[in-house]
Amino acid sequence: MSGKMKNLIVRTITGVLFVAIMVAGFLRPQAMIFLFALITGLTIWEYCGLVNDIKDVTVNRFISTVAGVYFFLAIAGVNGGIIQSNGVFIPYILTIVYLFVSELYTKNENAIHDWAYTMLSQMYIALPFSMINVLAFRQSLDGSTHFYYLLPLSVFIFLWINDTGAYCSGTLFGKHKLFPRISPGKSWEGSIGGGILVLIVAGVIGYLENQGDNLSGLNLLEWLGLGLTVVLFGTWGDLVESLFKRTLGIKDSGNILPGHGGILDRFDSSLMAIPASVIYIYTLSLF
Repeated sequence: MSGKMKNLIVRTITGVLFVAIMVAGFLRPQAMIFLFALITGLTIWEYCGLVNDIKDVTVNRFISTVAGVYFFLAIAGVNGGIIQSNGVFIPYILTIVYLFVSELYTKNENAIHDWAYTMLSQMYIALPFSMINVLAFRQSLDGSTHFYYLLPLSVFIFLWINDTGAYCSGTLFGKHKLFPRISPGKSWEGSIGGGILVLIVAGVIGYLENQGDNLSGLNLLEWLGLGLTVVLFGTWGDLVESLFKRTLGIKDSGNILPGHGGILDRFDSSLMAIPASVIYIYTLSLF
């Protein structure tokens, strides 16, 4: 068996297991919170390891990771109706203050670099992942909170469909490069093909949901809009991480997922698609 075939088999098995774990994680609120708290921690840990290899950069890997996971859990508690007080954010704020003040005593050569990369871990990773709770926990008219897995799960379904459609369309028809400076493998034809496939899937989900209770509150046209939002911002998320890796001079963010690279590689698209979906849905609620 050739090395390329072995890599394909490993990549396929890893991909199937990854999707199965992700789907199972959305079936219960406790499982989703645990899964994404773990993903948040692993991603920040991986990110801090990468930036600490940069000259004159020293990020406190442990405290940054703990802070990001705590922020995720705090958002989950507030949105899930488990915690009623905003005082839950006080320890997180104190940690952020500590991360600034601690630079006075570390004697690192470039404090601004340390602060910038530390805060980027919270803004780029912890905050977007935390927004999955805003999608998952919905409030009914009587003020009670309900866990609704379809919205957050759909974001990932759209991302997976987009990746698959873009790969197939790009392989068959790709001629015009989308962003050659950052990601030479992506083409306009691939992106358009992936987007069309997502719109079809979004239409099917929207149609089926509107036959039932429609707990998301989205009509068919709004589901199509959500699919388009995920495609657009998911593509930007992928490109942002490609720029991040190109800046660091690395190919993959890690090797924790055989055949798929690191955690950041696997979730790069979602780091833009999740907050964009939250903004989209809440914008709809204003009209």
